[in-house]
Amino acid sequence: MLSFRHTVFSGSRWGKSMKRLLFCLVVVLLWALWGSVGLAQTPSQAPIYVAEVQGVINPLTASYLARVLTLAEREQAHAVVLALDTPGGLETAMRDMVQMMLDAPVPVIVYVAPGGARATSAGLFLTLAGHVAAMAPATHIGAAHPVPLGAEIGDVMDEKVTSDAAALIRSIATARGRNAAWGEQAVRENLSLTAAEALELGVIDALAENLADLLAQIDGRQVPTARGEVTLRTLGAPLVRQPMTLVERLIHVITNPDIAYLLITVGVLLLLAEVADPGLSVAGIGSAVAFILAFTALGSLPINWAGVALLLAALVLFAVALFTHSEAVVTIAALVPFVLGSLLLFAPFTPSTPAAPTLRVSPWLIGVMGATIAAFSLGILRAILRARKLPPQSGAQRLIGQRGTALTDLAPTGEARVDLENWSAVSLGREIRAGEEIEVVGISGVRLQVRPVEPQA
Repeated sequence: MLSFRHTVFSGSRWGKSMKRLLFCLVVVLLWALWGSVGLAQTPSQAPIYVAEVQGVINPLTASYLARVLTLAEREQAHAVVLALDTPGGLETAMRDMVQMMLDAPVPVIVYVAPGGARATSAGLFLTLAGHVAAMAPATHIGAAHPVPLGAEIGDVMDEKVTSDAAALIRSIATARGRNAAWGEQAVRENLSLTAAEALELGVIDALAENLADLLAQIDGRQVPTARGEVTLRTLGAPLVRQPMTLVERLIHVITNPDIAYLLITVGVLLLLAEVADPGLSVAGIGSAVAFILAFTALGSLPINWAGVALLLAALVLFAVALFTHSEAVVTIAALVPFVLGSLLLFAPFTPSTPAAPTLRVSPWLIGVMGATIAAFSLGILRAILRARKLPPQSGAQRLIGQRGTALTDLAPTGEARVDLENWSAVSLGREIRAGEEIEVVGISGVRLQVRPVEPQA
């Protein structure tokens, strides 16, 4: 009887444990099903890549945009945001970037930011080419009329350049459904708009305080891409910054006209130092590096080769001044082609495109560098040349040209006393008797090479 009760009691405990286990399994299963439904309703969003273009538009910015778009397509990014702040740039680079955005399979959102930024000249074309165009408050856009740099052009040429630019901007604006009429006015009449005015006239699609505000505004918007219509899902999407690489940043910085000019003048200074004291020293290596970086920058800027020729002529005159007795006159004469070449360096005698900003070297920088090169040539380099002509001031070399006395017979070797010191010596002429006066004419290792001082008749 006791055994039976114990069995029933144990069975009831086992049944309760199984019920509890089954209840826990059901709860876990329901939680898993609810989680999977929730995930199905809110799928993980693809990232949005953010690129930044600041400064002059050049081949480097075009290759940078191409790299970001290729990466975004390969990694299946949802969109690319191009934060833009530019005064303009080269027409070829601008056209390449416009074509990339028009043919991009990934939506490109152009955002003129931060406050105080601009999208003028080439920037206007790039902004209108984006799938979405937006601006931050206190920014402006426009001013795309072609202007000549460094020379006047005739009415016929001006009309050709202007008509070409107007046709390009109309085609871009029409393809994106934006105000093509105002775009043409911006080219023909050099007009500009604030961000609020651009939104009111239909030049841009949104006015956003920041990037988060912009992504919230355009969420759900449909845009046409190379792969068809795409509905933007930007609200809460993860942002992935794609900055320029270190090499891209370096090249982009040196394409500033003032930086490129500074590299040229630094190269000139170091080259003059190498000419004054040849031997492929630090100055020679530094000059080569400066010129390589400078010509890398010049390849992305509009160049007047007459200005380059004048700078080369100035360099030759500065070098000639180092080895003439009228160095002051030649140095001052060299400043004339130097200043003229500096002023003309970024002023080609052809009309610019509407994508090209007005590029010139700061007059203050030209004055400072001209005075620096003149002072360097007349002061430091001349002192180096004079020091090279002086006899050595240390070691055995300083004894060359000095006189002394033979302590022993030099037949041909022996000892001599020069400058209150005893030296091993060798006679280069006849045998020298002890006590005769000698003159040091050379050094061979630690031995003086001497000759007898013949008595005056």
